[in-house]
Parts: sequence; structure tokens; C-alpha cells
Amino acid sequence: MGDARTGRPRGRQQEADRNDARLMQAAREVFAERGWDAPVSEIARRAGIGMGSLYRRYPSKELLAQRMRIMGMEQLITQARTALSEEPDPWAAFARFLREALSVRPGGPLLPLIGGHLPATDDVVNAADRLRAALDDLVKGAQRAGVLRTDFTSADIPLLLEHLTARIPFPGERTNALHLRYLDLVLAGLHTSMPGHPTALHGPAPSWVELSELWNAPEG
Repeated sequence: MGDARTGRPRGRQQEADRNDARLMQAAREVFAERGWDAPVSEIARRAGIGMGSLYRRYPSKELLAQRMRIMGMEQLITQARTALSEEPDPWAAFARFLREALSVRPGGPLLPLIGGHLPATDDVVNAADRLRAALDDLVKGAQRAGVLRTDFTSADIPLLLEHLTARIPFPGERTNALHLRYLDLVLAGLHTSMPGHPTALHGPAPSWVELSELWNAPEG
């Protein structure tokens, strides 16, 4: 039996998917450690994939990085939609999404390292639009329920995740536990069940236009 999308034998497609997943994880780790100038050869080595196989799939570092960030957005979309469908309580859905998003982000924050190096392709714009819609649903649902402060926006979430995945020089499990600990502190500040009025935030929320300008290379 073959794969209807590619015409490849199913076993070969499954192997290609596994290779792709390893490449994306390795790329995120290597970019997080070494920045945009990281060599593609190191990504291939860490993924356990030959350079020939990598270049057949991604002929340039730019194409590899574009796929990495699209897959990252798609993963967040899936996590947000799953939390919304499986958690009847809006706060539980919001908190679950953030915890799951932190738990599966290897490496560290990528925006300072690869932001601005890649153009906004149609696929990138489409993924960003779907991500915005999913995060809007999470945030607005919690705000309608009166459990999330109203000055928090969906555009805060990507930057919040960048902050919460700071590199910490501990083994992986300890680092992840600390990221989740600091998320708990953030959630306590976002929840509106505390007595009195929430403390005012410094400055306005980011906009999705600002996020696009940070991530994407200027046109022309």
C-alpha cells in the first residue's frame, strides 16, 4: 500500500516522517544553542541523518528553518484546539495549553536567534492566522468566564512562551520543571480570582503586526 499524498510506499513515508521530526527537534536545539549561523551539518549530525538525505528534503537552511517554524505553529494550534475541546472549564483549557506548550519546546527561545531572517511566505502567513484564531479562542473564552485578566491578549502568548523557555544550565528534566514552576507563578498573576483588582501591567500588549515584524524579514 502507498501513501495517497506522495505515492511513496507507506513504510518509506513513515520513515520520512520520523526523519523530519528528528530534524525539526535537532534544528530547534542547534539554532537555540548557536544562532542563525549554526551549520546545517550540525543539525544533520544531531538528528542522525546524512547530509544527502537532509538536502533532498530541504535544499537550504532557509527552507529547513521555515518548515521548523511552521511545524512549531501547527503544534501550538493542535495543543490549543485540543485543550479547548477536552477541557470544559475555560481556565483549565488556558492553563493546560500553556503547560503543554512549555513541556514540548526543546532548546530555548528562537525569536532572538532566527527572527527577521526569513520572509513571510503564504504558508507562514496561513499558519500564523490559524494560530492567532486558536489563541484568540483560548483567551476570549477565559475572559468571558471572568477568570483571565482583560488586559492580556492572544499576542502576549508567543512572547510569554519565549520568556518562559529561557535556557537554564540544568539537566533537561530539571530545566523543564523550573519552566513549569515559573509558569505557575505567571498563571497566578493572570487569574482574576485573587482578592482586589489585578496590578496594572507596564505598557501595552504586543500586537500581531509587531510579532510579524519581529519574525519575518522585511519585504523587498
